[in-house]
Amino acid sequence: MMDWTDRHCRYFHRLLAPSALLYTEMVTTGAILHGDADRFLAFNQEEHPLALQLGGSEPEDLAACALIAEQHGYDEVNLNVGCPSDRVQKGRFGACLMLEPELVGECLAAMRASVSIPVTIKTRLGVDDHYSYQTMHDFVARIAHSGCTVFIMHARKAVLGGLSPKQNREIPPLHYDWVHRLKCDMPGLEIILNGGVDSVASVRSQLEYVDGVMLGRAAYQNPWVLAECQRDLFSSGAVVERDEVVEKMTEYMQRQAGEGVAVKHISRHVLGLYQGLPGAKAWRRYLSENAWRDDGNTNLLRQARERQAQAATR
Repeated sequence: MMDWTDRHCRYFHRLLAPSALLYTEMVTTGAILHGDADRFLAFNQEEHPLALQLGGSEPEDLAACALIAEQHGYDEVNLNVGCPSDRVQKGRFGACLMLEPELVGECLAAMRASVSIPVTIKTRLGVDDHYSYQTMHDFVARIAHSGCTVFIMHARKAVLGGLSPKQNREIPPLHYDWVHRLKCDMPGLEIILNGGVDSVASVRSQLEYVDGVMLGRAAYQNPWVLAECQRDLFSSGAVVERDEVVEKMTEYMQRQAGEGVAVKHISRHVLGLYQGLPGAKAWRRYLSENAWRDDGNTNLLRQARERQAQAATR
């Protein structure tokens, strides 16, 4: 979710699902250690509980970044060894690290030694021809020796050459059964399933076999699924109305605009708020056409809501 789940997106998602654990977009160790760490690590206090997802392959650098994350107030640090993009591979992190389980174990051990907050891992089922249930099982078993007990399993393999990141999310077949079996074989681990889950019903069905479910692009494209999960899966199931979300995001926009943030950087994350409802197209169109015209128009969402309502009653 690089360039997608920034702090404005996460603030929006937190309104919809107060009980969910939110994850940042993947941030590289180089960006934190040699870039503007405060910019990359900034978040709103309302986002808690919040996990920082890291990309890197040097144990010392990852340990240093984990400590910085803890000092900034993050609740968890997650190592991503599942991203298949060319940009990530060139930096020797992401899915290509599945071919180096010993190094991954060293990275996680170093991270765990540097912090007191949980250190977790997000991975895939395999890479290219290194792809079988036994291969995946052995990889997880070796990583578990580092002390890591929480595994977020994207239930596809990664193809490192010939497929784009988008194709890597769609073409390799899903093997939920492998993830279910992994939980049975390793009941002491916390297994979180990711990939292809797009509704509260599918989340509920997966929870019969695993400890948790991670939603990615499905929640971004149709964010109301988060509100439905909050209502159906958590004890505090009160769900806000969409109009209330519009008002709260407008208030957030006003505060952020006062700090110099352009409204377009916030409005792009709420395009899917009315997904599947009458007038959704009018909502998206108004935001897309007008967000760039006035960086300080903090009434943008209210105006878009009026267009949505008008379109819905025609």
